[in-house]
Amino acid sequence: MDTEGIVREVLNRYALPVRGRHGVVHWARVLENGLRLAESTGANVQVVTLFALFHDSRRVNEQLDEGHGLRGGEFARTLRTTLFDLKDLEFELFFRACHFHTDGHTEGDVTLQTCWDADRLDLGRVGITPKPDLLCTDAARSLVDWANQRAVKGYEPEMVSRIWGL
Repeated sequence: MDTEGIVREVLNRYALPVRGRHGVVHWARVLENGLRLAESTGANVQVVTLFALFHDSRRVNEQLDEGHGLRGGEFARTLRTTLFDLKDLEFELFFRACHFHTDGHTEGDVTLQTCWDADRLDLGRVGITPKPDLLCTDAARSLVDWANQRAVKGYEPEMVSRIWGL
């Protein structure tokens, strides 16, 4: 999967500051959270990766932005087969993960749960400590302190500069 190309395409149409609260540093932490969780949960890594890159990609503001996850999924649909390819069932999982990521769900396919937990583990960036009982997986509950410290400190994963060139 061409994550650099996906990031470039997303940023070409991104309406908010690139390094804002919902921008590339957040996406990279969500990706690292998700990949680490997937080692334990067995989640689909391709879906987790795409979720990290698209879930906030169509936000129009940094506050409450109804429908941004759905817009992110729809945007990804337009790039399917050009920048990435997923089987239909995998795409549906990805789409549902984006669409419902702010709704507080905790039940569902392990890949959905891993995506949602990966995002929730980064809430410290906006002053919210993730609550273990609102996470979906035991794997996420075991990472709350690690992930929250990174989010609160504004840790920037290496991929932002080294791989994505930002």
